[in-house]
Amino acid sequence: MMLRRLPPRILSSVLHQPRQLSLAAAAIYPREDNSTCDPWAPLEYLEGFPLPDPKYAETILAIPRPKSGKNISSKERKVERVPSIVFEQEKGEEGGNKRLISVKTKQIRKLVDQLGRSFFLSRLFDLEIRSSFVDESEIIEKVRVLPRKLHLHSGTDAVLNVTFMRAPSTASLKIDVPLVFRGEDTCPGLRKGAYLNTIKRTVKYLCPADIVPPYIDVDLSELDVGQKILVKDLKVHPALKLLLPQDQPVCNLKGARAPDQKKAK
Repeated sequence: MMLRRLPPRILSSVLHQPRQLSLAAAAIYPREDNSTCDPWAPLEYLEGFPLPDPKYAETILAIPRPKSGKNISSKERKVERVPSIVFEQEKGEEGGNKRLISVKTKQIRKLVDQLGRSFFLSRLFDLEIRSSFVDESEIIEKVRVLPRKLHLHSGTDAVLNVTFMRAPSTASLKIDVPLVFRGEDTCPGLRKGAYLNTIKRTVKYLCPADIVPPYIDVDLSELDVGQKILVKDLKVHPALKLLLPQDQPVCNLKGARAPDQKKAK
């Protein structure tokens, strides 16, 4: 299988970060901490772990949408707007502070193209809901959100719907964090002719909203033929909680491909 590659526009910034082995629902959880620190106090990213690239810290603009339905959604798409919803965190899909909105198709398309779909769905954005898309229009709501779902057309990849979840500092978010594989140039197993069998491309964690990782590094630099990396081997911020069994494999190195073996003979 192919190695997971970052989109070209963010690859250069990722390569200069330290290498580590290191569709979301949200709920409010106090952090489990045995220290005397305030469990609701904002957390910070730790040195050596990936940080969100500030180049993509963009405010998503939106306007209210009075009604839902296929006809309304179709009309929105015809005028270059994406029908969307922003939910309250707790029981949002049951109607908790749900707001119908529309966002600009061009802006969402740009962010998805720049980041890649899984990276877009694991990044927080500021959402600014205005009375209209005119520059100085009234601001109805400004809130930090996590893109929870992204629906693309199966044939054209056109953006059809986006769902956002409000993400204040008190929130913990279930996120499928993308994996980035690196170190293949010095990987002993790959140098011996083995190939990388990628089993997971994302791993689900419960993440405090203030320290959502943009991705997790998977270090292949010491992996030899027959060895594997498990989800428990990934290096992440200690405040993240793994939501999968720890012994699930992320990837492994298998012997040389059949065509290579035939050539060797």
